[in-house]
Amino acid sequence: MTRIGFIGAGRLGAPMVRRLIGAGHQVGVLGRSDEKCSAIAELGATAVTTLQEAADRAEVVVVCAFTDEQVRQVCLTAGLITAMAPKSALVLHTTGSPRTAEAIAARGQALGVDVVDAPVSGGPHDIAAGHVTIFAGGGDDALARVTPVLAAYGDPILHIGPVGAGQRVKLVNNTLFAGQIGLLVEAVRLARSLGVPETALLAALPHGSGASRALSGVATRGSVEQFIDTAGSFIAKDVEVVRKISAELGADLGVLDDVVSTWLGST
Repeated sequence: MTRIGFIGAGRLGAPMVRRLIGAGHQVGVLGRSDEKCSAIAELGATAVTTLQEAADRAEVVVVCAFTDEQVRQVCLTAGLITAMAPKSALVLHTTGSPRTAEAIAARGQALGVDVVDAPVSGGPHDIAAGHVTIFAGGGDDALARVTPVLAAYGDPILHIGPVGAGQRVKLVNNTLFAGQIGLLVEAVRLARSLGVPETALLAALPHGSGASRALSGVATRGSVEQFIDTAGSFIAKDVEVVRKISAELGADLGVLDDVVSTWLGST
């Protein structure tokens, strides 16, 4: 059993907490309202109301916030990492800037706290089933310490490299995924011009050589438009981050940017 503090029990975080409880871990989850605390209790976890309480006695603290800015606010501005005990570990699941993970890790190193950036690829259903993909960046020892926690919901757990490497691979992954959605937008347009309805196209393509996880997700929703309505905001957030980071590092998305822009726009 590992004592875990958890920040961000939302769309992705809630099934993580449920899996952690099911694996026998002791989990304290931040909840700052009666409604949130009730939802946390339904997950089987203990509700705490401050970051200090979440960090108290925790061997591992997991952050699953929505944005990179929220991660910086929680970990650095609000002082989560300074509240953590030496020799504990911080796991960052939020997809964001590698530089944020690196800045938090630098602060953690001074305090004796290990940091692992561990963005996930997959959705709540993958987490609930225990096989969401995790791209992990951090030292060998740090990853070994948090693996029993991540293994409650992650499989495979891929060690990409040092802190920040997980974020870099996740951003490339999400850009490629967004590009595949753009290609599907064009494929549906082409099919319609050839007299093939979208429903027939989406029923057929998963069985052909053009199949992909993006196509499977779209086919499950029933149309490209419905998929974009459901997941577009999450994908757009990550593409915005990768555009910004690429520009800062003197790189660009190349032809991927053109394909993404077919449905996401240029900003």
